[in-house]
Amino acid sequence: MRFGTMFSDIVSSLLRRPITELYPVERRATPDRLRGQLHWDWEACTGCSLCAKECPAQAVDLIVIDKKAKQFAMRYHTDRCIYCAQCVVNCRFGCLEMSSDEWELASANKDPFTVYYGDEANVEAALADRAD
Repeated sequence: MRFGTMFSDIVSSLLRRPITELYPVERRATPDRLRGQLHWDWEACTGCSLCAKECPAQAVDLIVIDKKAKQFAMRYHTDRCIYCAQCVVNCRFGCLEMSSDEWELASANKDPFTVYYGDEANVEAALADRAD
């Protein structure tokens, strides 16, 4: 490579604006169909467990506390999820949706990767069963 060619590349690089984005400071709008964190409407759920059965990554667990009283809790493993939305497609009652706003899910420790959804009393009962 000749010195003149290299020097012209250096000068042109110094005079142009960088192409990179300043990600944490300047954020772009997320696409509408982006598959982010899973959300569960526990009031509409009937406990059919199709979401848990059809999840290829076994990221969704439906914990049945009392089926007649429709008391359920859901354990969602964010670290296992492959964001395929198979659980959302198979839910007959529209209880599940993938948020397009919550997609920055990285963390330094593993504790926040397990999320519990449902009524507070049902979640506490599910956590108590897990501790036993």
